[in-house]
Parts: sequence; C-alpha cells; structure tokens
Amino acid sequence: MTTYNYGVLGAGRQGVATAYDMIMHGGGASVLLADYNANVAKNAAARINQLVGQQVATWQQVDASDTDAITAAIEGLDVFLCGTPFGYIPNATTAALRAGVSMVDYGGHTPTVLEQLKRDAEAKARGIAIVPDCGMGPGMNNTLGTYAVELLEAEGLTPRDVFLWDGGIPQNPIPPWNYQCAFNLNGLTNEYYGEVAVLRDGKRQMIGAFEELEPISFEGVGDLEAFTTTGGTSTAPYTFEGKLQTYLNKTCRWPGHFAQFKAYQLLGLFELDPVEVNGRTIVPRDVFHALLEPHITAPLIKDICVLRAQGIGVDASAATRSVIIDIVDRYDETTGFTAMERITGWHAAIMAEFIARGTVTPGAWPMEQAVAATTFMEEVRERGFAVTVRWD
Repeated sequence: MTTYNYGVLGAGRQGVATAYDMIMHGGGASVLLADYNANVAKNAAARINQLVGQQVATWQQVDASDTDAITAAIEGLDVFLCGTPFGYIPNATTAALRAGVSMVDYGGHTPTVLEQLKRDAEAKARGIAIVPDCGMGPGMNNTLGTYAVELLEAEGLTPRDVFLWDGGIPQNPIPPWNYQCAFNLNGLTNEYYGEVAVLRDGKRQMIGAFEELEPISFEGVGDLEAFTTTGGTSTAPYTFEGKLQTYLNKTCRWPGHFAQFKAYQLLGLFELDPVEVNGRTIVPRDVFHALLEPHITAPLIKDICVLRAQGIGVDASAATRSVIIDIVDRYDETTGFTAMERITGWHAAIMAEFIARGTVTPGAWPMEQAVAATTFMEEVRERGFAVTVRWD
C-alpha cells in the first residue's frame, strides 16, 4: 500500500480533524502539525497520536506570515492543508509552488481563491495541485450542489437550478446568543460581511450578506432560519454560468439569529477600517470579537451541522423534477470531534487524499471541478455521514 506524508498549517479545531482523516483514511504515514502557537501545534500532534494509537504526528512552530518558513516546513510533503485564516493563504500558495508540494485550504474568501486560480500554469509547471475552498461552506455545500447536478444528468434531465443551505448550530442553544462558534471567529464575521456571487436568471451577480431571510426545517433538528452570507458559493457560480439558471447558498441558524447579528452589521461592527474613538484609533471588528468571543466559545461544543442541496431539472417535455440531498451530523462522543470539525476537516482531507493518489491532476482547480462529486460522495459515505437523497 502506498503511503503519503501530509501536513497541516494551522493546527486548530478543524486542522486536527483533517490530520486525523489523513492518517485514518488517506494512507498517511505521517502528518506534520504546524502552528504559530507552539503549544497548539504540540497538543494537536499529541491528540492525533492518542486518537490513532501510533506515533505518526509531529509538530513545528511556523509563522504563517513568513512564506520562507512555510516553504521550509512543507519541504518533502506530498500534500498539505492551509487551515489558517484566509489572509495567510497567498503565502501558503506561494510556498506550495516554491516547495513543489500540493495543497488544499479552507478558504472562505472568494477574491483570494480567484487569485489562486490564476496560478494554474505555475502549478502545472511544478507538477502540483492546488484546490482552494474545501471545508463545509464553502466546501461540502458545493460538493452537494455539484452532486445534485450530476444526479439530474444521470436521470436524463437538464439541470436548471441549484439551491443550497448549510449551517453549524449548538445542539442546546443558550439565550441570548443561541449560538456557539466552532471555528475561528473571524471566519464567522467574514461570512457576515461583503457580497457573494450567485446565479440568477442564468447570469452571475453579487448580493449582500443578511438578505432574503426564509424559514427552513430539517428532520430531527426542527425549524431554523436561513439567509445569505458571503463566500459560501465560492467559484461555483463561475463554473455553472451558462449551464444553470440559479445557484444560491444560504446559512442556517436557530430563529432570532438573523435579527440580532443584522443589527451588529448595521452598526458597523464587522468593519475593518479603523475609526477614532476618544482620540484613539480602533478597528470595529477587533472590538466586536473581543466582546463577543467569550460568550460564544467554550472548551466543549456539542453541535449539529445541517446541509441541504436541491437541484431542479427539466425533461424533454419541459416537466420539472427535483432532487434533495440532506446531511445532518452531530458531535461525536467517541473522538470528541464536533460536527463542524468532522465535515469541514474531513472534506478538506478527502480532497487532499485524492490529490495524493493522483486522482486530481496538476493545476489550480476550482473545488467543484477537481473531482467528480459522485466520486467524492463515495468517500463521504465511507466515513459514516448519513446522506439522504429523495426525489420530488
């Protein structure tokens, strides 16, 4: 059996989950856990070794703002994950090209992804694959959307519309927040800020976060609310422009979240431009994070993640059919991984493993084009995720 040497830059919650899957399912002989915080990296490696029962994980302190340091750390690896906040992804991409090491990342910032894709020729010349925007949303949501398109085509239908919903929520919401953040807080506010590309009437357009509120329900979970956020559609509207009429993603939360956080948005608390307060210059988002984070984070988060894709297709008689794909996942008592860690981390790991095995050829790939979604979903099911498919 061929084995591979993997790496994870950014050894936080999701990064540990990715490293675990690389060893358990990806033929990993070793995995390097690297982080700016040495204790985080050391503890992450120790946890992997304890979970898998082998000394396969090592650690290293690496500053993601230092491209040379990243390059040195990843030398000799087959594939690595950049699990840092998106601002460091360009450094990691340059390091990957310098070292000749393939990479995936959690992304979440479409303009950064579009810049990465411009390096396709460089990646091909170096013989490596770069696949941005893996994870949950963006990531698994767009895999489900692409899977819906493939299922419609397999039934002889012409795909017309794809609607996506996804979200991570606490199993037992506690007022007044009714929310716990199971990933980097800046990732949350980044989703709540700016604009996102969608397809409407067959044309790509930009819409803002916190728009188009609607109710939605998942079996075994209950009634939620959904609204537009940024980053979730990633490159899919570019990929499917000219093929689909609609491609839209919304984020799911417990009822009341929209009104609460929309107010923070309107106040300007997500803004990055400094403002002057009593003679001092501050960044509104920094203040927001400092005040909110203690209230919505905890050492132990027992969560639920929900994802839904609905694809609508047209047959030769102009009649429509709809396919709906659902995934509902919960905190895992055995490993201690949250649902967010499992879906985000394992989606990125699956893509990294496809790269390691040569299924993904060299180049910089939009996530939804790197591997057929039907093939990807076989790996998703192998990991025990409950995937339901129903036709209307």
